[in-house]
Amino acid sequence: MERFVSHFTNRLDAKGRVSIPAPFRAVLARDGFEGLYVHPSLDAEALDCGGNALLREIDGLLGTLSPYSEERDMFSTALLGTSEVLKVDTEGRMILTDTLKAYAGISTEVTFVGQGHKFQIWEPGRFRAHLEEAKIRVRDLRKHLSSRHAAAPQPQPQGARE
Repeated sequence: MERFVSHFTNRLDAKGRVSIPAPFRAVLARDGFEGLYVHPSLDAEALDCGGNALLREIDGLLGTLSPYSEERDMFSTALLGTSEVLKVDTEGRMILTDTLKAYAGISTEVTFVGQGHKFQIWEPGRFRAHLEEAKIRVRDLRKHLSSRHAAAPQPQPQGARE
């Protein structure tokens, strides 16, 4: 699989290392990025993580903004200026820096959450709350989309008479 999917919770060991889930390591290996690219999420108290695919997305976003514009500067600062490249050891473990742990509220455990081209690292309690909120919002959105679809005029089959 070429995407980060599912979620996994792992403990930090006594040295502060945490194992990246094997399915996520496999995606990173195919991606070819040395290490792990990490930055604080723009919209959650979590960490966005990935490799070349995540960097391509960031570069694509920045490429849509006018060079030297305030918007580009702000996105560059938020996505590149606060990022870190973490080393992953031969056993698939990494050490989160104190800055990253503080941002995400991480102490003893982390939850890895697949999001397709990237994954996030959450403090497990915060992730559970976020997941519950996401479920509620998706249900509401689904109801809204269903009601919009039901209210839209339905196309008549070709050759049907009125």
